[in-house]
Amino acid sequence: MADGQQVKDAAEVYIYGYPLVYDLQEVANFVEGAGSFPVQAPYNSFGYARRLLGPETKFVSPNNDTLYVIAMMDVRQGPVVLHVPDTHDRYYVLQFIDAWSNNFAYIGRRATGTAEASFLLTDPAYDGPVPDGMTVLQAPTGVFTIGGRVQVDGDADLPAVHALQDQFTLTPLAGGASPGQVTGVPKPDPQVGDDLRWWEQFRVALAAFPPPQADAPFVALAERFGATAAESPYVDPDPELVELLTAGHQAGQAKIEELGKAGGDAAGGWTSAMHIFDYNLDHLGPGTIDAPEWKISDRPKAYVTRAVAARAGLWGNHGYEADYAFVWTDHDGQPLDGANRYELRLEQPPPVDAFWSLTMYDVPDFYLVANPIDRYSIGDRTPGLKTANDGSVTISMQTDSPGPGKESNWLPTPQGRFRPIVRMYQPQKAILDGTYVLPAIRKVG
Repeated sequence: MADGQQVKDAAEVYIYGYPLVYDLQEVANFVEGAGSFPVQAPYNSFGYARRLLGPETKFVSPNNDTLYVIAMMDVRQGPVVLHVPDTHDRYYVLQFIDAWSNNFAYIGRRATGTAEASFLLTDPAYDGPVPDGMTVLQAPTGVFTIGGRVQVDGDADLPAVHALQDQFTLTPLAGGASPGQVTGVPKPDPQVGDDLRWWEQFRVALAAFPPPQADAPFVALAERFGATAAESPYVDPDPELVELLTAGHQAGQAKIEELGKAGGDAAGGWTSAMHIFDYNLDHLGPGTIDAPEWKISDRPKAYVTRAVAARAGLWGNHGYEADYAFVWTDHDGQPLDGANRYELRLEQPPPVDAFWSLTMYDVPDFYLVANPIDRYSIGDRTPGLKTANDGSVTISMQTDSPGPGKESNWLPTPQGRFRPIVRMYQPQKAILDGTYVLPAIRKVG
């Protein structure tokens, strides 16, 4: 039987490597057309989601507020020029996420404004020429993701957003590699069996995208389990190693699931994700805020947080770009369940410089759920949303219609357990400093 401390150490390595493996799986799936998003594109090209995402999208906690502009980048063969259009103050953000799932740069309304601009995207080793008028954006890993979101104000707004999407472009720098020449995500040794496939994926990814020097203790721990070996030790492994790594995998995943379900101790039962994406400590580029209050300084804690964030909200923004708040329970501390009817009364809608929304997800997958009115989110841009004379907004959450007088403010729930998320884009100071508090969801029937 595997030694308890060894299993604990293997679980720690699994948690450390989980975001890297998961992120690169999503990168490869997107490029190959096997991903969760209803769009795909080759490396160094944008894929454009032309409609708001719905229940057909099997991706954790997708937003229903914006149209995505997404690209999987590989700049190891040469820099790529990014062009962004003038959006005339319309909210958008291009979020840059490295292979370890760290947010390392932002371009957009909050970070750089909404004027037309060009940027040169490079890998860490590039020291070549930079064309006049371009800002260099250096990625810490040669493969990374651009997660773009452009605000949409209802179906009537879609043509205008489509026109803007087409103006977000990626072009190899003169003399650079074409999209077909890139290396892409490293492939695991096909001789490795399913039981150790994750460990093999981690081994090849760790070699392709080395972490910062400050991660040396984590790499040393990974080395003990063969994850730094030049040749795979998982092809014909010792049965005891299989037992140990399988147990470590299971224990690590169980810990991630456990921590992902924690929360509910905040006011109103809401847990803010304000600081859940603060795990990047090493490469904070343009548009990020490099300040102590936006960093989880304890590295082990940062990397556990990173794993939980990847599991529950891969590619989520820093809190200063968009704050996410989620809740599992009602005012009485009971799990939210579609068997009941609820109301959320916002005495003051969230104070934001862009917009806010409330989106409904099922449990445990955190997917959008089909409903009779095809409404998956509700917020300040929802047509017909009713505001009371005192400025408050009351949202009904239940499976069936709350009645004609309340349908404008109805967000349908699934039949079973659910977990809603409030998104607050470009949050104002009252949100950032915790002065603004979301109220509890109350059961009404």
